[in-house]
Amino acid sequence: MTSENITIQKAIPEDAQGIGEVYYKTWLATYPNEEYGVTKEDIDFIFKDIKNSDGSKYISLPDNTVYFTAKENGHVVGVCKLVKHDDINELKSIYVLPEQQGKGVGKMFWSEALKFFDSTKDTVVKAVVYNKNAIEFYKKLGFRETGKIFYDETFRMQSGVIPPEIEMIIPATSTVV
Repeated sequence: MTSENITIQKAIPEDAQGIGEVYYKTWLATYPNEEYGVTKEDIDFIFKDIKNSDGSKYISLPDNTVYFTAKENGHVVGVCKLVKHDDINELKSIYVLPEQQGKGVGKMFWSEALKFFDSTKDTVVKAVVYNKNAIEFYKKLGFRETGKIFYDETFRMQSGVIPPEIEMIIPATSTVV
C-alpha cells in the first residue's frame, strides 16, 4: 500500500535497525511520565540492545504474527505488529515517528491489519492509560474501552514500574475501515 511517499510492506531483515529506532524514538517521546514514575532512563534501559539487533524477532515469526513497516524514501518511519490468536485478533502496536504522525500512516497500517485479521473474531488493542493520543486514535478506528487494566511484565522498567494499559475492543460484527 502506498500514499504519497509512504509505502507499507512486511518487514524484512534489513528493516531491523529502523524498526528499533522507531520503537525507541516513539517510546522516548510518549512514555516518560512523572506521575507514573516512568523516566527517560527507563526507556533507555528497555531499548539498550536495539543497536545489536539482527532483526530476527521482526522476521522469524510464527504464522499468526506479522510486522509491517512504513517507509519513506527507504527509511523506516513506522512499525505495526499484528497477531491472530485462536479466539481474537490482537493489534499489538502501531508506532509512527513523532514527526510523521498525523499523516495517515496509522490508518494505512490499520488497512493492512484488516486484510490480515480474521473478520469473524473480535479485535483487541492495549494502550498505556496516559497515552491519550493513541487512545483517541484507536477510538477513531472504532475501538471502545472495555474497562480492563493490564500490567504486562514485558514492559517492566528498570525502576520496577510497569505502565498500566487499558484494553480496547472492536467486536467482530462491527469491524470497519
